[in-house]
Amino acid sequence: MKEIKAIIDGYDHLDRHATQAALATVVRVEGSSYRRTGARMLVMSDGLWIGGISGGCLEGDALKRARLAIAKASPSKITYDTTTDDEHQIGVGLGCNGIIDVLFTPLDFTDKKNPVEVLKNCMNERRQTHVLITITGLEGNWPSIKEGEVIRYTNSASLDVLDHATLQAQLDEKIQARITKGVSAPYRFDSPDGQELDVFIEILSPEIHLVLWGHQYDVYPLTRLVKELGWRVTVVANPLKVNKKIVALVDEIVLPENFSTILFDAHTAVVLMTHDYKSDKQNLPKVLSTNAPYIGMLGPRVRSERIWAELADEGNPIDDADFSRIHAPVGLDIGAVSPEEIALSLAAEIRADFSSRNGTFLRLRESTIHVRE
Repeated sequence: MKEIKAIIDGYDHLDRHATQAALATVVRVEGSSYRRTGARMLVMSDGLWIGGISGGCLEGDALKRARLAIAKASPSKITYDTTTDDEHQIGVGLGCNGIIDVLFTPLDFTDKKNPVEVLKNCMNERRQTHVLITITGLEGNWPSIKEGEVIRYTNSASLDVLDHATLQAQLDEKIQARITKGVSAPYRFDSPDGQELDVFIEILSPEIHLVLWGHQYDVYPLTRLVKELGWRVTVVANPLKVNKKIVALVDEIVLPENFSTILFDAHTAVVLMTHDYKSDKQNLPKVLSTNAPYIGMLGPRVRSERIWAELADEGNPIDDADFSRIHAPVGLDIGAVSPEEIALSLAAEIRADFSSRNGTFLRLRESTIHVRE
């Protein structure tokens, strides 16, 4: 999400009278690669670029391909094969042992439906998951769509632009499967009449929203770290008590009495870090009343267990379903000591939880780093 926002910002600040641009998008990955599908790179005709499609090995060639797409005013899909031993193959030095398809789309600044404009429209809407269908290949007669076009899917009627009932039905079925899994994927469809359609179905979720209840100094290193990751941060505290460094970083500061006005969704994590026992005990039931899937409690286990026991004694017990959301002590066991290391521990656990990972050493992972289908 951070990369997309940077691309949009660069696009908005282009001198459109002097500079042209193209968008490079990773639309298929087979095997291993440093970046996954959905990685993007905005390339300007003056040689500058924003974002990335690899760890740096492909960007040089991508710059040439993008400028060629600009010159031809036509999109192109290029396959980079890093599995070969051919020293002349671009990307062989990457050593990732994968095949990567990258779509290069020249941007028409007058077209309000060009790929970057579509992304802008998504970003301008309040937090929601978007489904984007990028046309990556066409065979046959397709008068109403073109390669490189991005369709924003809201329901099955969004696919009417294809004007092909058979392939629309097939595509819609795959879209629903992708929505259920929450994972992007490329597909190829064909019909008896000879029509072929290649697409990249992208599930574009909002950034993680971290809600921090507290104003002490350790909020600062945590906020600084997660803003670098591109997360959204809300601090619940009296603004007069919040350090100016924190104020300059966060997206919003909300008074405790206005806690219920915060938008909570499936991508929201809340951490109680007031460093005050009574406050955390008072705030926990309020946090549990939201649909935030992740709730962290700073401090040792015995402290949290005491809070739970007292709430139960007062007739406000925590049910089993809610306990599954609570992380106490919060964070991964990395031996963190300083506020900065503790921030790293917290951020890593939150990322692992939203990815349905356990946060262990990758060398102990029996399957591939990235899930493959």
